[in-house]
Amino acid sequence: MRHRILLPDELGRHFTVRQAAAEGIGRGRVSARDLDRPFRGVRSVMTAETPLERVAALAPRLHRGQLIGGETALRVWGYPHPGIWSIAAPIIVVVTTGSARARSRGVTGRRLAEGRAHPWRIGGIPVIDPVAALFMCAASLTDDQVVITLDALISTSDNYPGLRSGRPPLTVADIEQRLREWGRFPGSRRVRDALPRARENVESPKETETRLLIVAGGLPEPVVQHEIHENGLLIARSDMAFPSLKIAIEYEGDGHRTSRDQWRRDVQRQRELEDRGWIVIRVTQLDLDDTRPLIDRIRRAMASRR
Repeated sequence: MRHRILLPDELGRHFTVRQAAAEGIGRGRVSARDLDRPFRGVRSVMTAETPLERVAALAPRLHRGQLIGGETALRVWGYPHPGIWSIAAPIIVVVTTGSARARSRGVTGRRLAEGRAHPWRIGGIPVIDPVAALFMCAASLTDDQVVITLDALISTSDNYPGLRSGRPPLTVADIEQRLREWGRFPGSRRVRDALPRARENVESPKETETRLLIVAGGLPEPVVQHEIHENGLLIARSDMAFPSLKIAIEYEGDGHRTSRDQWRRDVQRQRELEDRGWIVIRVTQLDLDDTRPLIDRIRRAMASRR
């Protein structure tokens, strides 16, 4: 059996034919069947199995000044975006105004004015900053979806699902400043209107969705990530709460259901709160699909405190 020529480690998992030639690898080797061809002029040692791997495969082909942007950038950063990220989804590549748009199968080229986006690098992928990515997507998002993304942008949580560590720390003031710098753009009013509704310390998109649905149901806005203390000791921290009424609202995601340890901690925390006179309302996706029973349950709980 004929042995394949080993590829140098410097090429990594994804590389261009030109990069391979610079390392002394001939066209015969880069044309071998053991290498995948995700994009023209690109070779990969393995076929991409996730959308993120497909973006990483495109990275070596990008020229100076070409950055992953828009929805693709938000997803690379790990910020929430509606819908499922499909491996067949177009990859958005941004260039500055006046530059030629990126053209390749599966790639959508967009232009941004010079200085609007701040360049970053994530695992070898050149990408625009999260605020610019949101601004590029704002026109295609609903008002609530913009709030969900803003909550994630300003969250300091280490356990927010999917968010990359090392992301830039952001505040409402930071986003307001970027809005002033960008001026008017498609969706700009939507972002401006959503900012006052954004809250720090949120730990998941579903927490934001729950909070917004509670307010839309005509109830007061609950406090986010409320810490409950007793004798100076932290007893629990509730996803949302009405502290003066001692009502806690907890969103139960799939992780709470499938993790035995998490489920046991949730039950123990609920018992501790109930022993101290709190009403604990647990929320699931079913409640978000039909909010009327949830709103009625919270109303009854609030009425019982008066």
